[in-house]
Amino acid sequence: MEYKIVKTDKILIVGLSATANFLNTNQITGQLARQFMPRVEEVTHRKDNFKLSLHKYSSFNISEFNPNQTFQKWIGVEVDNLQSVPEHMETLTIDPGRYLVVNFEGTIAAFVSFWQDLHFNWLPNSEFEIDNRPHFERLGLDYNPNQAVNKEEIWIPIK
Repeated sequence: MEYKIVKTDKILIVGLSATANFLNTNQITGQLARQFMPRVEEVTHRKDNFKLSLHKYSSFNISEFNPNQTFQKWIGVEVDNLQSVPEHMETLTIDPGRYLVVNFEGTIAAFVSFWQDLHFNWLPNSEFEIDNRPHFERLGLDYNPNQAVNKEEIWIPIK
């Protein structure tokens, strides 16, 4: 599998969040996206044009995977500072650290299968250990969940 390691400084996010689990994450993601995307241009000081689909777990241990495990699901963007946050939007600060970054191209169904294989098979047999920081996908301007094929970057925190 092709990947790269990225060392980040503090990451600042502005967006919307809700409690989700692995069974309802697609539904919650859709709800958040429908609320956030019409307002994305209200967010100032954006670092780039990527949108983030983010999961903030209280702890993530794939060997104890439970589809009912709740986590905070976020849809947002990365910003340079938190000085101007639109009304009814939230902020999240991610501590500095290393991320394993894997590119994915395919359907949403293929993404689910790829994500499962990555977490259940590849990562446990790799040299990497998952860190307790948010996981996210970076979605480009051309990302559209209604398209047959999309490109995205999967960012997994490692230590």
